[in-house]
Amino acid sequence: MKTLAIIPAGGSGTRMGGDIPKQYLMLGGLPILVHTLMAFQQASLVDDIYLVLPEEDVKAAPQKILSPYHLTKVNRVLTGGERRQDSVKRGVDLIGSDHDLVVIHDGVRPFISPATINAAIKEAARSQAVTVGLPVTDTIKKVDGHRRVSATVNRDQLWLTQTPQVFLASLLKKAYESAYADNYYGTDDAALVERIGEKVTMIIGSYDNIKITTAVDLEWGELILKTRQGRNAVSSQEAQSGDIGRCVK
Repeated sequence: MKTLAIIPAGGSGTRMGGDIPKQYLMLGGLPILVHTLMAFQQASLVDDIYLVLPEEDVKAAPQKILSPYHLTKVNRVLTGGERRQDSVKRGVDLIGSDHDLVVIHDGVRPFISPATINAAIKEAARSQAVTVGLPVTDTIKKVDGHRRVSATVNRDQLWLTQTPQVFLASLLKKAYESAYADNYYGTDDAALVERIGEKVTMIIGSYDNIKITTAVDLEWGELILKTRQGRNAVSSQEAQSGDIGRCVK
């Protein structure tokens, strides 16, 4: 099955409080968006990528984003819409008959791993609709209009939803057609699929898979990156020690 990834990164980043859209802010020496795209470049089950950017950035993307980082799977750069769902729709409208599955992932979730991307794709090939997420661990309270607690919600069946989300291409197209026919906007793509009566399977994600939308998120992202780099350095040292040990023996 051939798989297309749609990466919406058309936001203005106003919550960051700066002039640079959040997808272009630097994280460990690379733009946030490049970290995200590199994960999809490395995911073996992703064949093609449609990147959705602000209109003013589309023309320069090949030279400034794609070529310098060898992002060869990106074969379309599209202009984003007014809202995230509108941006994703630009990619959905161009899905051809050669793509069986479609992955949608936020451009500002840079810590997604190729392994998780591949796992979601494999599950979607079986169940047609998948989202990545995490079980809720905090106690959840329902409040009234005055912020008084009206109930404590059973968290056993509650999950925090992330991306990527993966769908059978024909199912995603149907969900988008229905949503726009009724002028419906959901909080994620899975909501559109649920709305037409289809089941979405949840698979386990990662606490590292944060969405960077505020300055605090960026600080947290730098810490995650440093922690990962530290783990990789230790693993490399252990591998070298193992090689030396084998040589001595």
